[in-house]
Amino acid sequence: IQQVFKQLFYMINAITLNNLLLRKDVCSWSTGMQLRFNISQLEEWLRGKNLQQSGAAQTLEPLIQAAQLLQLKKKTSEDAEAICSLCTSLTTQQIVKILNLYTPVNEFEERVTVAFIRNIQKQLQERNDPPQLLLDFKHMFPVLFPFNPSAITMDSIHLPASLNLDFLNKV
Repeated sequence: IQQVFKQLFYMINAITLNNLLLRKDVCSWSTGMQLRFNISQLEEWLRGKNLQQSGAAQTLEPLIQAAQLLQLKKKTSEDAEAICSLCTSLTTQQIVKILNLYTPVNEFEERVTVAFIRNIQKQLQERNDPPQLLLDFKHMFPVLFPFNPSAITMDSIHLPASLNLDFLNKV
């Protein structure tokens, strides 16, 4: 059950983040607020079902950071440093794309300046990020089956002759 929910939450993360990276109309402060609220509801559900050890919440980390990126101030070099230290699960390309797509929804907000984006790129140039922008939502985590040793010893097993397993010898 834990592995199923980890896979499901990864798919939620990948599809939502990919939509965020492809749609200018959803890159806003209010979308960041709504995403963070929805993610906190998912995390609360996991805690309620005692699934916090499944790793499902950790698969949402890039989406959490993207929501926080949408909510942070984006003006000064201190803001750029905060973004760089906070967004460790996002690639440089994803951070820059979100900042380029950021669209103010009211007159109190301003667009992100080109100088600010260049500052971010300069600070993150040492990162060794993969070149892909979008997440692979078809990624599958390996299925792990727990090993439960049997209490039955091999000496106590009787093999019927009808199985034709005469070549097996008890050692």
